[in-house]
Amino acid sequence: MPTTRVAVCQYAIDIDDPAGTLERLHASVAEAAESDPDFIVFPELCTSGYVFRDIAEAQSRAEPVDGPTVQLFRELSLKHHAIVVGGFCERSDGERPFNSAAVVENGEVLVVYRKTHLWDTEKLIFAVGDEPAPVVETSVGKIAVMICYDAEFPEMVGSVARRGAQLVIAPSNWPAKHIPPGERSSEVVKAQAFAAVNHVFTLVCDRVGPERGVDWIGGSVVCDVEGYPGAGPAEGNAVVLIADLDLDRALVKTISANNDAFADRRPELY
Repeated sequence: MPTTRVAVCQYAIDIDDPAGTLERLHASVAEAAESDPDFIVFPELCTSGYVFRDIAEAQSRAEPVDGPTVQLFRELSLKHHAIVVGGFCERSDGERPFNSAAVVENGEVLVVYRKTHLWDTEKLIFAVGDEPAPVVETSVGKIAVMICYDAEFPEMVGSVARRGAQLVIAPSNWPAKHIPPGERSSEVVKAQAFAAVNHVFTLVCDRVGPERGVDWIGGSVVCDVEGYPGAGPAEGNAVVLIADLDLDRALVKTISANNDAFADRRPELY
């Protein structure tokens, strides 16, 4: 079966150095393009930075859907013949912006998703989205997009898998925390677990680079339908991960001769 190649661009983002952030984004794209990927994926808030001081600063960085960040996604999708997924700070009609992600193919915006589960001080900065994570038909298969903390809820990943998603993509900014020696971050473990439970590919694009005193896990990972990493997890450095995925495997939920990951469920008992 034909495979789908994904490129995960983990680079340093700095809210106080937007020009440098864009320079590093472009360097990641140049490296990714050498592999001729079908997908190029960027982190959450991939051009603006994450650690906003207040709503006013976030609003000053917010862009409309036809603003420079999504326009860049459109240009990159045409130049590299790839589907581009990445996060941006979206201008809203209200007091607060949205933490959003766009999916772009052939220069066209297929969908914009607004984060529905806000992490920690995000609740002081962003408006919360109120639409389900979308499942989008692309030229290579059905994908779902969600953002960072969203993907830590099993119901969220289960929902998109039951709606036919073959690949779940989560642009992320995972703040660093204590990880016991020899262990992976719990965020990576959840990505692996939810891939296995739902027999769906999962892809997390994290970021690196200190930003206003905050460090990051830098744990980008691509998991197969059994939960095993096909690329990553990255270990805190700027990197481009490349993985080849047979997305048709996610259409088959059989996990043994007598078991099916979906058909065996008994939700009336849960």
